[in-house]
Amino acid sequence: MNAESETFHEPAESSGRRSADTVAGFLSAIAIFMSIIGIAWHPLRLILPSLAIALIASGMGSGKGRLQFAAVLICGVCFFLGLTAAVATGSALW
Repeated sequence: MNAESETFHEPAESSGRRSADTVAGFLSAIAIFMSIIGIAWHPLRLILPSLAIALIASGMGSGKGRLQFAAVLICGVCFFLGLTAAVATGSALW
């Protein structure tokens, strides 16, 4: 048997992609979306839970999760911008 004709299939776990990383990516995307919506509509009601979701996603994912890190940063920036916009316009925070 020739070594070139053989195919080697790696198990799913050794490929470096876990299902927890996939779920963490989806949670990060949800947190980013909620934070951006929270700038315009009730910042405390949406951005604080989205920040909690982003922190949970960063804890779930592997150590090299750039999307989880970006989600936490975006939630923090949106929190600042949302509260600033709500105070400047006189709209409700909660």
